[in-house]
Amino acid sequence: MSANTETQSNSLDTLKWVVAIALLAAAVLGNYYYGPTVSVLYRAIGVVLLIVGAGLLAGVTVKGRQFRDFAKESRKEIRRVVWPTRQEANQTTMIVIVATAIISLILWGMDAILVRVVGFFTGLEF
Repeated sequence: MSANTETQSNSLDTLKWVVAIALLAAAVLGNYYYGPTVSVLYRAIGVVLLIVGAGLLAGVTVKGRQFRDFAKESRKEIRRVVWPTRQEANQTTMIVIVATAIISLILWGMDAILVRVVGFFTGLEF
């Protein structure tokens, strides 16, 4: 009985996904087809309604529920994050800028030295 229910649920989810994708395709194709004849306002309303319908339909599938649960948990986790103060963010940014400048000068110097060494051994002057 459980396998039969799971198969029905899986096929129903597949049907829901097909209908959701069809709604999205209808939004794109309808917008293109009715572009020259229908007002932009009406086309925009139609596209928004079709996208919302596709999203709601996809949201009631198993993957849609998993996504909603993941999004809810992510929001809870973001609320728990201790964000840096403005001063800490500025200090960290300055450290990264200075470190990048120092490393770039070191690499520039090493490149200049290697160009001179290769030029000396090959007889080509750069």
